[in-house]
Amino acid sequence: MKRIGPFSQVVTLRRLPLKGPIADDQLEIITNGGIVVDNGYVRAVGRFDELGRGYPHAAIEEIHGNHTLVPGFIDCHTHICFAGNRARDYAMRVAGRSYLDIAAAGGGIWDSVLQTRAADPHELALSTAGRANRLLQAGVTSIEVKSGYGLSADSELAMLRAIAKAREHTPADLIPTCLAAHMKPRDFSGDESAYIDHILMDLLPVVRNEGLAQRVDIFIEASAFKPSNGRYYLQKAKSLGFVLTVHADQFSTGGAEVAVQCGAVSADHLEASTDQQINLLSRSNTVAVVLPGASMGLGMGFAPARRLLNAGACVAIASDWNPGSAPMGDLLTQAAVLGAYEKLTLAETLAGLTFRAAMALKLSDRGTLDVGSLADVQAYPTADYRDILYNQGSLKPMYTWKKGIRCQ
Repeated sequence: MKRIGPFSQVVTLRRLPLKGPIADDQLEIITNGGIVVDNGYVRAVGRFDELGRGYPHAAIEEIHGNHTLVPGFIDCHTHICFAGNRARDYAMRVAGRSYLDIAAAGGGIWDSVLQTRAADPHELALSTAGRANRLLQAGVTSIEVKSGYGLSADSELAMLRAIAKAREHTPADLIPTCLAAHMKPRDFSGDESAYIDHILMDLLPVVRNEGLAQRVDIFIEASAFKPSNGRYYLQKAKSLGFVLTVHADQFSTGGAEVAVQCGAVSADHLEASTDQQINLLSRSNTVAVVLPGASMGLGMGFAPARRLLNAGACVAIASDWNPGSAPMGDLLTQAAVLGAYEKLTLAETLAGLTFRAAMALKLSDRGTLDVGSLADVQAYPTADYRDILYNQGSLKPMYTWKKGIRCQ
């Protein structure tokens, strides 16, 4: 058992609503605070001197100077398992070429598929762990990681096994998601429905039996799968015991409705969502995951985070780190920029990066500083928590702890 502190401020994010708006004055801020960690979990939170009286025999990990402690961030939507890059796509896109133009020139998702299929499995695991460790250094302690650049049963299994292997090379928690339904592969001879059946029959039973993922995702979009395909796939996957999530409403609507109808834990993207989809999400338990990194990478508008919150939805914020549309991978910068454009309170942005993001992954043991939570925390070199977002990503955490063990 150890006591960590003192911190100028401890922002607990506990006892806040899971849905809808949050005002900054609802935040609990403990001055001259600290935490007591026992076996990887938070045993107590409070003023540092009072914790000393309550736990006199705890070891002390003393923090010098002004620092603010917040929960570790949770990136609930990433594609960090990939090989190669798509810098050529980016150059073409900012020069004015369309998505179809880029795909016709050999770019797009299929380019990443070919590079990832050709990658050495060990190197793929190490590169995935390397990106996870970069996120960890930026205060992200739990990371969802999708497959989806294999697009065949064997290649998707190789990706999911690489994600499992990557766990051996990072302290961060990696939560795998099977995104075999990213698009119909060009080398598959049947139509979209036949490919969906291929995943259901030849891939998901192996994923389940090997314990490679408990979650599945599908990209519902004109360039990927129709809502009818998505509904069929998700219902079948749910019957196999998988948790559901959906790439929804990125360029056109249809995905959010399917996500709500099928009971998906989250609907992610939502840049094209209208009042109809916003109202559906707000009346459901499906988390609205917004991905500002994709908007920045593609040069398009942000998801309507403000309207979603005002309608009463649960809004989480994730990076969508991928080699094509969202190559930045800097979650804090993206969230700060989103907050400025969408007029989110600091509390709403921090909630979207922590306990509301945890909801999108069905993780109830993290995202707040409270008794019983994982001791996944980060400390910024400032006496005022507002500086974290005010600096729009240029202020990085000085220290990050995973289960109470300092990573940096």
